[in-house]
Order: sequence, then C-alpha cells, then structure tokens
Amino acid sequence: MFKKKQRIHAGQNQLSFKACAFVLPLALLLIVSLLLVLLNPQPVQGAKKTETTPPALKTHAQASSLIDVTSGRIIYADEGDRELRIASLTKIMTAIVAIEHGRLQDRVKVSPTAYAKEGSSLFLRMGEEMTLENMLYGLMLRSGNDAASAIAEHVGGTEEGFVHLMNDKAVQLGLSHTHFANPHGLDVEGHYSSANDMARLTAYALHNPTFARIVKTELKKAPNPNNSWDYSWHNKNKMLRLYEGADGVKTGFTKKAFRCLVSSATRDGRQLAAVTLNDGDDWNDHARMLDYGFRYYPLIPITDKQQPINGYPLLTGASFAYPLHDGEKTRLHKRLVLYKKSRSAGRADVSFGLRGRVEFLLEGKLIGSVPVYEKGSKLPNPRTIQPQQEVPTAQAPLSGTQQRSWTSGWSVIIRNLFGV
Repeated sequence: MFKKKQRIHAGQNQLSFKACAFVLPLALLLIVSLLLVLLNPQPVQGAKKTETTPPALKTHAQASSLIDVTSGRIIYADEGDRELRIASLTKIMTAIVAIEHGRLQDRVKVSPTAYAKEGSSLFLRMGEEMTLENMLYGLMLRSGNDAASAIAEHVGGTEEGFVHLMNDKAVQLGLSHTHFANPHGLDVEGHYSSANDMARLTAYALHNPTFARIVKTELKKAPNPNNSWDYSWHNKNKMLRLYEGADGVKTGFTKKAFRCLVSSATRDGRQLAAVTLNDGDDWNDHARMLDYGFRYYPLIPITDKQQPINGYPLLTGASFAYPLHDGEKTRLHKRLVLYKKSRSAGRADVSFGLRGRVEFLLEGKLIGSVPVYEKGSKLPNPRTIQPQQEVPTAQAPLSGTQQRSWTSGWSVIIRNLFGV
C-alpha cells in the first residue's frame, strides 16, 4: 500500500514537473513580448493625422464659415456655399457701398418710404435729417431698417438704384452665391447669400478703416433734432463684450432666416471673421470658431519685402503671409515667373525694374503672389501694387536649393496684400 502511494505521488510530481516545463516557457514568452511592446510602442492608427491636422469643428448653424481677414483664406466652412436668407447681415454690403459711393458728412433725409420701416428701427421721423456717418452708425449698431432705406435712397437715388450698386459690388468681389433685392435684409424671394460669400465680403469691408471703426463701436451718441436728448445707440453685437479681442461685425434675425451672425476678432495683430446662418447657439459657436482659427491656423510669414532671390539679381516688392496648420507647411511651394523684356509687352513698370513675380502654391493651388524687381530699383509702396493679370511670357521654377533658401528666410510679416 505504501509503495502504491509512492508511485501515485511520483506520478503526480512527474505531471507537475511537465506542467511547469510547459507553463514556465510560455510565461517567459509572454513577459518578453510585453517588454518588447513597452520598449517599442507601435503608433496608434490615426495618430499621425491627429498631430498634423486640426480636430473637427462643429457648430449648430445651417451654414458656417471662418476666414482669415488678412489673407482672405477661408480656413473652415460647413455648407459654406449654400444659398440662404441672411437677414440684416445684408447691411454689411449696404454700409460698404454707402461708404465707397457717398460722403460721410452729407445730410441724409428720411423719406416717406424710409419712415416707419418694419422690423428693427432707429425710429427716425419723416423728414428728419442726419449725417450719412451717423446714419451708418445707427445702421450697424442698431440695425435700423429705416436707416438702410434712407441711406439707399440718398446714395443710389432710389432704393432700386442702390440695390443695383450692391449687386455690382457682389460681382466685383466674386460673390457667386449672392443676390440682393433690398438694402435691409427683410425676407423677400431672390435675396440671399452664403456663409462663404458673407465671410469674403466681411474680410473686404474690414479693410476699410471707416467700416472697421463703425462696427467695433459699442456705444454711439448722435444729435437728435427732435428732442433735447441725443440718440444713444448700444451695439447689439454681444461678442464685443463676450469675446476677448472682438471688433465687429453684425447681427441679424428674421422669422425665415432665424439667427444670423458675423463676428470678428483681432489678437496679436491677426484678425479673423466668423459667419453663421440659422444658428440658435451663435454666441458660443462663434467663440469656438474664433478660438479654433487662432489656435490651429497661425498666420505664417512667407516672405518679406526686399527678400533676395538666390540665383537672380532680384528682390521681392512686398511681404506675404498665409494661415497654415502644421500639416500644410511642408506642402507650400514657390515659383518664380519672369516677364520678357519687350516694349510691345505693354508693361510700363518693366522699365522701372519690374521683372516678374513669385507665386505661392499650396498643394498645387495658387494662393498668392508678390512682384519681383531688379536690385537697385525703387520699389513702389505695397498699397499701390496690383495683382498681375497678364499671362506670363516665361517661367522659371525655383530649384530645391532656392526654395530651401527662401524657407530659411521667413521672418515677421510687415504687411500682407489682400486679394493678391
């Protein structure tokens, strides 16, 4: 019996040894594998994209757009080209057309057709007169529909004549998803725009110092000819009080367009403008949109004025900068376009040293250009430089060495040309 128990224990020990012989190598293999994973972590799928591409941005709007005012680049859009009602955002066009075609100190008279216009109003009296400048403050701060009609009749002769000027300006600016039927934005068929078009229009208008000054004003007082007290207009745009750096632009609402908003903000010399159409949470959405633009799309200086071009006796005639996220910086390229020296070319500036331009391309798409001049030429003021419309007669792409030299020469932007 004792020997039998010994044989049983021996068999059990043999099985335990075999089990250990099997389990121990497996455990060691698992430990080694774990150490290898920890020491050599594999990249998570999509991690590279997260590092170089901004995260997704969502709003509550039916359509939205975010633009860099300096360069004119739309850096975010959702349903950006969708044609929708825009309510009193219309008055952005009304204001810039009036500023460009009218005289600020002219006296504007309230006609019977402008008096008691429905919707938001300054409550101007029939026959009352006010300077165009003060009328524009009332238009943009309080969204006065009576002011819109009075301005339109004064500047355009008739409201219809002024609307014609508005649509001409839309064509000039390339706003292909926009058509105006009135100067105030009350709902009517055939009156519409898109978030992207409103962003482009706003960026253009903000380059006008009079427009920019008006839309960032929080409180304006104006003489009142009918009472002993002055008009006192508080800006309806709450972004001026809610968002750091906010400096415009316009609110809007109708029963069919719902809540519409264009806002702008400037931080560290960099200005953005956001647009939402039909957005029930527009104040918060605009704060998120502007934060997104400032954080993920910094304005990158591409070249300075008088930047030398390696291999050529040439200098750039202006500075240029463009908003780029981290993943786009390596996809930016430059191309030198040289003009042929010929009196028949019709280029008066060639005799003053203009020799061509440098074009900037992002993923093969032209995003801007600056003129180039011979060294020793008297360079014109950047404000006088116009985009070149002629087809170049010769091209000479920059070599890799030249491109690297230009890249290393990036420095702080002086001034960027809008629309070039």
